[in-house]
Amino acid sequence: MKISGARLPDGTTADLFVEDGVFVESGSSTTTVDAAGLVALPGLVDLHTHLREPGFEQSETVLTGSRAAAIGGYTAVFAMANTLPVQDTAGVVEQVQSLGDQHGYVTVRPIGAVTAGLAGEKLSEIGAMAQSRAKVRVFSDDGHCVSDALLMRRALEYVTTFGGVIAQHAQEPRLTLGAQMNEGALSGELGLAGWPAVAEESIIARDVLLAEHVGARLHVCHVSTAGSVDVIRWAKARGILVTAEVTPHHLLLTEELVRGYDARYKVNPPLRRDEDVRALREALADGTIDIVATDHAPHPVESKDCAWDEAANGMVGLESALSVVHAAVVESGQLDWADVARVMSSAPAAIGLLDGYATPFAVGSPANLTLYDPSAVRTFSTEHLRGKGVNSPYLGRELPGRVVATIHDGRATVLDGELIDSDTVAREASHG
Repeated sequence: MKISGARLPDGTTADLFVEDGVFVESGSSTTTVDAAGLVALPGLVDLHTHLREPGFEQSETVLTGSRAAAIGGYTAVFAMANTLPVQDTAGVVEQVQSLGDQHGYVTVRPIGAVTAGLAGEKLSEIGAMAQSRAKVRVFSDDGHCVSDALLMRRALEYVTTFGGVIAQHAQEPRLTLGAQMNEGALSGELGLAGWPAVAEESIIARDVLLAEHVGARLHVCHVSTAGSVDVIRWAKARGILVTAEVTPHHLLLTEELVRGYDARYKVNPPLRRDEDVRALREALADGTIDIVATDHAPHPVESKDCAWDEAANGMVGLESALSVVHAAVVESGQLDWADVARVMSSAPAAIGLLDGYATPFAVGSPANLTLYDPSAVRTFSTEHLRGKGVNSPYLGRELPGRVVATIHDGRATVLDGELIDSDTVAREASHG
């Protein structure tokens, strides 16, 4: 395959050649993809995806979530552990990884639960998952905070033995009982129970100190407040091994959207103030926040089309993430395309210890590639969604750019903005 005239993240233009799943110096293939005017990004990597299978297939499956990822430019996703059964044993994580391999749209790497059943009472089978065929290296109880300090310390100590990382959902549970939105003047005006910023910030402060104490790697999920940025910045300056992520929606949307009680905007952590959004953008630009991760959280229609206080938390984000990052921090000049390649591909891969993303486009490296048209403009709609969930906060909103092609391990999963059919992708993946 020849990819002709692509604009690389550094602004230069080049032809790229792919053979046998890797980039080569030149090639004789008769298949040519015209990339004139398109930005060539390394395949995107999401460190925070909810694929729901096994157990919640009415919301999403590994196949439908992988298709959503591919149309959004992703070539690898890390699947969160809140399935049924929970991904807390070697058998379950191996099942999830096998499903991803079978479908072939993206590389699927399961995240193991920190505690058994996500119950926060005892550690899960961390060692068995790490030694399994899935070779799990990221562990998280996302959706639940590991609020017990002793358990968190033990988990951090355990993963140091094989270089793993604990990804914490920072939410002090007793400070957020019944919480429905960001705590502040607006929550009082709307009569909704508030989710205070300190509930996030206090857990991050505790955990960076625990990580320092035991010399472990800590990753902070979906950072949402200016105060959290301050704590992480302090910890990094101190040399603590902490990384952090921000979601696309926390880079663009604010609590003001809750005024209409539209449950598409109900998420955990909640949408915050405008000043928090500004702080998050600045932190991503200066490296305090390392990556963008979607927290893709599909739900059935009935879980969102209901009263606000009864609605589930979460938004789908795989299909829209690159456009939202474009709108939030590229158009503002805070990030360029080289920065986008870092925060949405190489850095999340490095945190998750995923091979093949350290030297994108280098001869001999795996051919994972996204071609993106930055000049396009679209009104985002359900027609742009490929997973089961339609709970997108961007429906009806004008977004810049679109993914034109996605190449996963040298095989096209998206061409001309359309998914390749599942049978073709699975067949080519099985032939290696």
